[in-house]
Amino acid sequence: MAISLSVVLLLAIIMIVLIRGGSLKAGPAFVAALFGFFLASTGMAPSINRFLNSLAESINQISF
Repeated sequence: MAISLSVVLLLAIIMIVLIRGGSLKAGPAFVAALFGFFLASTGMAPSINRFLNSLAESINQISF
């Protein structure tokens, strides 16, 4: 839960920065947000969630 909330917050911040910077217009940003919202309610959501969790665990195991 904490990882998904952090990812949502990070993506929201990136989208706001892109909109304010003029790289992304409000219309496409709204469509992208709706796409993500509806994608989350499909059967692909658990697979995407597992992939992102395994990716986060892999990144967490990297030691410098």
